[in-house]
Amino acid sequence: MKKRIVRIKDIAERAETSKGTVDRVLHNRGRVSEEVREKVLKIIEEMNYEPNFLAQSLKTQRTYQFIALVPDPKTDPYWEAPEIGLAKAEKELRQYGISISRFIFDPHDEESFISRAREATAENPDGLLVAPLFYKEVLPFFKEWENSNIPYVLFNTQIADVNPLCYIGQDSYQSGFLAAKILTFGLPSACTMMVLHINEDLPNSAHLITKEKGFKDYFVKNNLTDKYRVIETEINFVQGESFDEKFGQIISSAGDLKAIYVTNSRAFEIAGYLERNQIKDIKLIGYDLVPRNIHYINNGYIDFVINQNPLGQGYWGIFQLANYLVFKKEIAPIKFLPLDIITLENLEYYLDPEQ
Repeated sequence: MKKRIVRIKDIAERAETSKGTVDRVLHNRGRVSEEVREKVLKIIEEMNYEPNFLAQSLKTQRTYQFIALVPDPKTDPYWEAPEIGLAKAEKELRQYGISISRFIFDPHDEESFISRAREATAENPDGLLVAPLFYKEVLPFFKEWENSNIPYVLFNTQIADVNPLCYIGQDSYQSGFLAAKILTFGLPSACTMMVLHINEDLPNSAHLITKEKGFKDYFVKNNLTDKYRVIETEINFVQGESFDEKFGQIISSAGDLKAIYVTNSRAFEIAGYLERNQIKDIKLIGYDLVPRNIHYINNGYIDFVINQNPLGQGYWGIFQLANYLVFKKEIAPIKFLPLDIITLENLEYYLDPEQ
């Protein structure tokens, strides 16, 4: 039966006791006889009592300071979407006394992350939303936040053996597994497939390693290792360097390459190379609806994109903190977002910025 909000006054009247006694039973404080306690608890159960935390939060006028420790969207268009989600949540929650400060770091600079994380910690916020891109550097902060009783929500990157309030994002292993399955449908003949990490500090990027493992495990679990050769490659370049020259050397040594799985949002780099060299027999799958990926989906050089819903990650990350701290709800430790497969045929349905 669905719970409904009832007044403490209603419970007190049915129990033939005072509102103060009911309040003491609800919060397990003060002295109440066992007989009265049992009577009140029975009536609470019968009435499906659920406290109105929304009204309580407005009545107390308590304010909450949340901090979002997030990458700079100017460095990578992927991070623009979580900011849209943050802003949307902030607008909806402002009436409950919630404010959100952004502590922006460079996603390619560990020292930038450490510096901003220290500043965020020094603010002693009520809650933190964190994109933990740097595995080694973030671990000491987890311990510090837990010692300071600061609840934190992780998004984008799931970290094992830590205790966040919640993780918001995709199951990285399953997304890699799914990418492999999609490519095998499109390539029934034996060939070489490439797992490609572009401009990433791979040893320090747990989620990318997990994606790669999921991709490779698909072939092992389906007895396809003799049919498909899977190679893994990293490519790092800075602005102004010739990407084509670097990648051309990689692709020429790959043998019968028919599919590339890009583990981040930079599939457009490969799509651009394929377009410039008029290569149309290599299947390409990557992540995220950043503008340049959308362009290459439309012109046929990106076959599939797995949408990680970065907008939803930012939005739900803040809401999980609010649900826990303001609305006193129980929070599941993991909130996996769906693995949406996007192609040219369904692209338009995912382009609404409010989704």
